[in-house]
Amino acid sequence: MSIWWSLHLPREAASVPLARRLLLGTMETAGVDPDISYDLSVALSEACANAVEHGGRDGTGGDYRVTAYIDGDTCRIEVTDSGPGFAGHGTVRRAARTRDERRPAGAPRPQQPRSPAPPQAEHGRGLFLIEALTDHVRYRDRPGRGGVVVSFDKILKWREGALLRAS
Repeated sequence: MSIWWSLHLPREAASVPLARRLLLGTMETAGVDPDISYDLSVALSEACANAVEHGGRDGTGGDYRVTAYIDGDTCRIEVTDSGPGFAGHGTVRRAARTRDERRPAGAPRPQQPRSPAPPQAEHGRGLFLIEALTDHVRYRDRPGRGGVVVSFDKILKWREGALLRAS
C-alpha cells in the first residue's frame, strides 16, 4: 500500500495544526498504531513550526511545503521552506543520522545526537524532538534555490485488523 499527499501552506502559525490533523487523519484511516501516529504528528508539528519561524527570506510572508508518504511499513515526511538555510543561521547539520547506524571503513564520523535546550529556554527543542521521535532524519540546504528540506522516516506499526495494512 502507498499513500502520499503534499500541501503548500502559508508561513502562518495556523497552518501547523492543519498539517498535523491531516497527518493524524491519514494515519488513523490507514490503521497505523496511535502511538506511532502521535510521534510523527509531534515531529511534523516541530518541523512546520521551524518552517513558519525560520523559513522565509525576509522573515515575513511566503509559504512552505509538507509532503507525507506511506510506502509499505515506512512513513517519510518532508518539510521544505525557502529561508536562508542552516548555513544562514550558522548551524551546519548536513549529515543524516540513523539509529544503530554502522559506519563503513573510511566513512565520515556520524554526528552526535543533539542535546535538548535547557529547561528554561523558550526555543531550541524542535530538532531534538524530531530526532528523538523518528528513526531517520536528514537536514539539507537547497543550494541555488534557498531554504531547507527536513525529512524524517519512521517504521510503522499497525492496529489489529487495519484494512490498509501493508502486505
